[in-house]
Amino acid sequence: MTASPHPVLPDERLAAGVARLAVRHHGRYSVETVQRLMVDSYERLADAAQVRTHLVVLAERFTTERLDALAHVESPTGGGRPRVLFVCSHNAGRSQMAAALLAHRAGAAVIVSSAGTHPSGAVDPHVVQALTEAGIALDEAYPKPLTDEVVQAADVVITMGCGDACPVVPGHRYLDWPVADPDDAPIAVVRSIREDIDARITDLLDSLSPST
Repeated sequence: MTASPHPVLPDERLAAGVARLAVRHHGRYSVETVQRLMVDSYERLADAAQVRTHLVVLAERFTTERLDALAHVESPTGGGRPRVLFVCSHNAGRSQMAAALLAHRAGAAVIVSSAGTHPSGAVDPHVVQALTEAGIALDEAYPKPLTDEVVQAADVVITMGCGDACPVVPGHRYLDWPVADPDDAPIAVVRSIREDIDARITDLLDSLSPST
């Protein structure tokens, strides 16, 4: 039997998501391109998922981020908002915390994303608690893998403990933050990590500009 040239979507809801994104990117990306990214996003998230109840929804959100990043790489807009990417190993602690704090403080002035070189299945509950105490909700946060287009689209890549697996793309601005890992740490330690990251974000914001 000859294999189908296109991947088979594992859920009719994924097909609906492909249709929505294809309309959004009509004239830029074909339905086949959107479908390929959607299936790839679904499979990458499924590899680490602990609960699959909302996996289709997350796959569409992940695909949306990847398509937007790809569009920026192909047609960068001069003088636009700086794009900052935080990367750690599992995208469950430090990078999630940093992204949430930067997005909270910068608002719409900065495009923020995060990813993990080996993403886990869920955000660390103490990280969620520490951010909630600071008035920041992580209701929609989820660990996601690092992808080429998201790295390429970033103006600033901040690595946090991912070692040799951290991405390196010539021409990008790189920072490495030696922040403690909150994995399995007590809440008091996670609060101190939150404060450490927040102080670093103060310095980052001072250095960012629309032309970063």
